[in-house]
Amino acid sequence: MAVDDGHPYFPRDTAISGYAANTAPLLSILASFGGITGAFVLGCVILAKWHSPALKRGEQLTIAWFSLCGFLHLFFEGYFVLKHATIPSSQSLFAQLWKEYALSDSRYLTSDPFMLCIETLTVLTWAPLSFATALLTARNRPREQGTRHLLEAVVCVGHLYGVALYYGTCGFAEHMRGLSYSRPEAVYYWGYYVGMNAPWVVVPSVLLWQSGKDIQAAFRRVAEEMEGRKGR
Repeated sequence: MAVDDGHPYFPRDTAISGYAANTAPLLSILASFGGITGAFVLGCVILAKWHSPALKRGEQLTIAWFSLCGFLHLFFEGYFVLKHATIPSSQSLFAQLWKEYALSDSRYLTSDPFMLCIETLTVLTWAPLSFATALLTARNRPREQGTRHLLEAVVCVGHLYGVALYYGTCGFAEHMRGLSYSRPEAVYYWGYYVGMNAPWVVVPSVLLWQSGKDIQAAFRRVAEEMEGRKGR
């Protein structure tokens, strides 16, 4: 297989060592990855439902979300952390996915220090905490709900902070230095860069709000019980 010295990424003068264009069709790559990811998430929800038949629909969706996060953080982003230097030339499934996504952010093909730091942190912290949150939600034990909501809040804040840093560094480079890491086509900037990261703003915000409500309700119940005992 011939290795193409040229590449389609922005900025155009970005040096990407050993770049080789993807050999598999995009639909085939997406279908394979979607099938693996979907099977993993569905399997986690099925196991949780089997273990705790009383799980509500919202709890099942929460398990699905944190299972998805754990899978992506540990395996997909973990692959980037371990293989970042060889991704441009590799034709593995995950490498081809990273090369496709890098059309919206070429830093993933240049071993950018910020991306390596933030992704390493994600793999080491948010991956295990996401799985732990999914597990505690699936166990559905009243005594563990406090821990579950605490972990859920921590992971959600971590996701929001990570996305803020991700968007912030790109925004700073673009507006302050005139440097864009994304190709100009709308599908790459709005579809990949904005659209694929937006769920990690929307969903954590909703879950954080719900956990906040549940924690407040729990404290209110404790306060009411204490006041009731004092009034006896």
